[in-house]
Amino acid sequence: MEWELFEQMNFSIDSVGDVESAWQCGLATALAMGFSLADADKIAGVISELGQNIRRYVGQGSIILTTYAGEDKWVEIVAPEQGVGIPEVEQVLTSGYSTCNGLGQDISGSRQLMDEFELESVAGKGTTIRAYYSRATGERTGHGIGKYADF
Repeated sequence: MEWELFEQMNFSIDSVGDVESAWQCGLATALAMGFSLADADKIAGVISELGQNIRRYVGQGSIILTTYAGEDKWVEIVAPEQGVGIPEVEQVLTSGYSTCNGLGQDISGSRQLMDEFELESVAGKGTTIRAYYSRATGERTGHGIGKYADF
């Protein structure tokens, strides 16, 4: 299947307002692409969760939203940051794990909502999360996949 880059948006995440702007744009973009409201809400929710994690644990980073068009459409959400890295990657990908007394659904919940999910973290260099969601179920394989670099 042939895919073409449709649009790429880069959001600097330095404040709660930046996270909200990225969330709003993600929702509007997904709806404009023809995603259902439920699917657009998943996409926007993941953008919000990843942005909040950047703010909470690192202070600044970015969210890059890339849309692709072809026979069907899909989005890629990339959240790179240059913090200390995640030492307990496998735990973070497990539902219910939290480092801040929360519900533990941030990263693991985002992973469950997407068709494909990759987490790469290197101690002292930072973490990059990539999440993919397609209008065509099964177009991108690997629901819930977690990928990470060894420390």
